[in-house]
Amino acid sequence: MSSKVYCLAQFQPKPGKEKELFKVLQSLEPNTIREDGCLQYIVTRHISSPFAEGKSFPIVFNEIWEDMAAFELHCQRQEIVDFFNTYCVADDGLAEDWNVCVYSDEGMI
Repeated sequence: MSSKVYCLAQFQPKPGKEKELFKVLQSLEPNTIREDGCLQYIVTRHISSPFAEGKSFPIVFNEIWEDMAAFELHCQRQEIVDFFNTYCVADDGLAEDWNVCVYSDEGMI
């Protein structure tokens, strides 16, 4: 059984702010990938394909953490708290909406 935690952090930029928000999110990668327990942390953008026509926010972080403790420590880092306060919560932020979810690869018990 795995203790890994998979996080998808989705962001809906405000109109005209997609490139700017993407760059800000990319700037979080170098420090985060060096964190204890971080196995993968990469920001991606939605692309079109006739084989994947589902609905999604246009920017998504794909994260893999060694365990829940590592993920939760990451979420409490000042850089991450400041990101959400500045770019998501603030009225003049770049994100219109966001959705952060975590998943496990363990089967149902």
